[in-house]
Amino acid sequence: MTLLTETRQRDLPPRTAPTALRTTPATVPPLAPGAVPGLGHAAALLRDPLGFLGSLSRHGGVVRIRLGPRTVCVVTDAPLVHTLLVALAYDCPRGAVQDTLKTAFGDGLLMSEGQAHRDRRRIIQPAFGPDRMAEYVAVMHQVTEERARRWHPGQVLDVAKEMNHLALEIVTRSLFDARLSEDATLAFHQALPDLVKGQIVQSLYPHPALARLPLAVNRRFDAAVRVLNQVVDQAVRPTGTRSAERGGTLPALLRAATDPGTGRPLTEADVRSEAITMFGAGTETVSTTLTWLLDELLRHPEVEARVLAELDEHLPAGAAPTPEALARLTYTRSVTQEVVRLHAPNAFLMRTAQVPVDLGPYRIPAGTELLYSLTALHRDPDRYPDPLRFRPERWQSGGAGRHSFLPFGAGKHKCIGEAFAWAELTVAAAAILRRWRPVAVPGTRAREVVWTTVQAHGLRVRLTPRGARVPRPDSPPDDRVGEGRAGDDRAGEDRAGEDRAGEDRAGEDRAAVEAPPAARCPVSIPASAPAAPQLPQRSGELRTAAARHAAWVVGRNLLTPPEMTRYGAYALHELIGHAFPRAHGADLDLLVDMLGWFTILDDRFDGPPGRRPVEARDVVDPLIDVLYRTGADRTGASAPVGAGPAPRSGDHVLRAWHDLWSRQAQGMSPNWRARAAREWQACLETFPAEAEHRAHGTVPALGLPETMRLRRHGSCLYPFMNILERVHGADAPAALHAEPALHRLRANTADAATLINDLYSLEREERQSAAAFNTVLTLQRIRGCTRSRAVGAVRSRVARLRRENDALRSDLRHRHPAGRWYLDGTRELIEGVQAWTSTSDRYLVTDGPRT
Repeated sequence: MTLLTETRQRDLPPRTAPTALRTTPATVPPLAPGAVPGLGHAAALLRDPLGFLGSLSRHGGVVRIRLGPRTVCVVTDAPLVHTLLVALAYDCPRGAVQDTLKTAFGDGLLMSEGQAHRDRRRIIQPAFGPDRMAEYVAVMHQVTEERARRWHPGQVLDVAKEMNHLALEIVTRSLFDARLSEDATLAFHQALPDLVKGQIVQSLYPHPALARLPLAVNRRFDAAVRVLNQVVDQAVRPTGTRSAERGGTLPALLRAATDPGTGRPLTEADVRSEAITMFGAGTETVSTTLTWLLDELLRHPEVEARVLAELDEHLPAGAAPTPEALARLTYTRSVTQEVVRLHAPNAFLMRTAQVPVDLGPYRIPAGTELLYSLTALHRDPDRYPDPLRFRPERWQSGGAGRHSFLPFGAGKHKCIGEAFAWAELTVAAAAILRRWRPVAVPGTRAREVVWTTVQAHGLRVRLTPRGARVPRPDSPPDDRVGEGRAGDDRAGEDRAGEDRAGEDRAGEDRAAVEAPPAARCPVSIPASAPAAPQLPQRSGELRTAAARHAAWVVGRNLLTPPEMTRYGAYALHELIGHAFPRAHGADLDLLVDMLGWFTILDDRFDGPPGRRPVEARDVVDPLIDVLYRTGADRTGASAPVGAGPAPRSGDHVLRAWHDLWSRQAQGMSPNWRARAAREWQACLETFPAEAEHRAHGTVPALGLPETMRLRRHGSCLYPFMNILERVHGADAPAALHAEPALHRLRANTADAATLINDLYSLEREERQSAAAFNTVLTLQRIRGCTRSRAVGAVRSRVARLRRENDALRSDLRHRHPAGRWYLDGTRELIEGVQAWTSTSDRYLVTDGPRT
């Protein structure tokens, strides 16, 4: 519940951290590279605030940046931030960004320092005491239930807007026992953005007098201040029923208090100042966190299922929540902690060194502005492995310690409403999830918008009553979202049955490959061919993954919304659902995003880059460079460690690839990363190789072995086989990887998938103007045979590969039982390719022009 950024003046003698803590001579913090003359690092900060601030930790625990003529020290190390907030709190009061709010709203708890701050905190503390929490929790529950009852099935919610209204109503009813009119509520939310923007701009003025000029940003800021004051005036009127009960409301508590400094009662200006603090602190950051919470549960239905199961156990339906019941929701608390970690609402906060201070090994001169970003601290990979991955389980083992997790600050200015905020997040989420199952609207996902806070914009959901079937956008479904643990157990039993019956079904599977359904395959196929296998019983989960993927594609500017109609018909999420039945949550999202990205990249080479080797190389080389630390060693001798910093320039495909490789490599072993990098490189290298053949007219001269080599690596099956290990959570046994039989099995798997793809894509590739690398067409050329004979040969080859793989798999299972899951995964992968290609619109040929 910290409000935006923080600032104050000091009125106590300075204190510094004990010099005995310093074991090395004090040094000047290093200057971050990349400063531009005149602007310094301002452009980088404005262009990508979180990326820029997160990148500074590699240069030191404290790093200097230049913002125009000003030098600011950024504290990038969590323990040093804790030292700044606790040991150096008196020497480093809150910084200059908040001075505009102090001018507008007075010297309240958020604005004061020293003795004045301590006195005001003692007055307000009883309003947030443990004895008040039961009453607050009841009000939170009532408010959320009332709001959720006003929603209706099929309604589409703008989640950020709705959570803003909910959070404001909770604060108003809980702390003020008041009800705002709809007009006042709307005015409050419309005013907040202008308040935040004006706060930032005015804090950057070289002279305070500029804030009085009739500039547009100043006028909007002044208007926002007037609106917020009017809303607060409405809220603090003593008209509620709790005003006389134990001090009842926050305004009543304040009006009954005296100022220790003067001995006089607090003024109405004091009451209004504290009220505006609670409105701002208790609304924007909490509503943003609630939005991110719902977004993460949409991305991770298995987490939502566990939360609902815990609610059923400890907070039965119909029971009013209590602080004691909330304390038993340990997994739900882990989920909310992980949301707050990954989406810390404060992009940056500031302090000002009033005297020279030592911060770790660094000497900070008096007058220095100190900036820190909770978002960057909470995404530090040294303290939070795989930091961009949503992993609530990390909190069940203690997280990274209190000095590294600072969502509510630390020291004397730690947020007074921390317990209130945690309760509000849990109670509101529980009431919403119990009543409604939100389904993300395709093409919408929460995205980060950074001012002084990291806001969540863009998430829109369609509401379905909990327990009802989840509607598809185009037709009624026969599945439900998030079957939960019981659904997972049933899926495991079904897979065990598949394993036992695997050998019996092998002949049926081969028949399906040899005779794809006529409705989708453009080659001559008997009409009696068996239908493709049905999707696993998790269609709802796959549809929500598809919606998240659509938002990712549009958000990454890989495709425009109009292009998504045709792209969505490919149903790539169904291929992943067939091929990776054990993938859930972040792994499922990663797989769908990877397949979608590769499909879009492959389509790009249907255009000019596919015929122009130089253009092809210009596309591919930066992608390969992402795989390696410097891009200089592509041999794999030096194992890649990850994607490094995001590219500052380049096209959208490159930036999306950086994201995908980072997500793949996070938490994986060096051996896995080296193997995955080599195999992605081999895959990507096929694009310029094919472009060379097309440009020089050598495609017809290629024999079957060369065509198969290009197709084997160009299909991206090797990288997807590597993801089997990520989904499992560990590398396959090293002894299994050393087996020549496994190398053969992997090659056969890639070849079989490629050949199945060639059968279904044949007619589309025949119509392309550029020469196609299709095995059926290659066989027709080199053997001079008919199309039907070439198709028959490819079918036979697929059947032989499947039989050979069955034998290899059986032998390897016997000798390496610990790797059975990996071997079974290669079988599921081929079955998934077959099931998807028989139903997807990816290879349908239309009479109209290709788009």
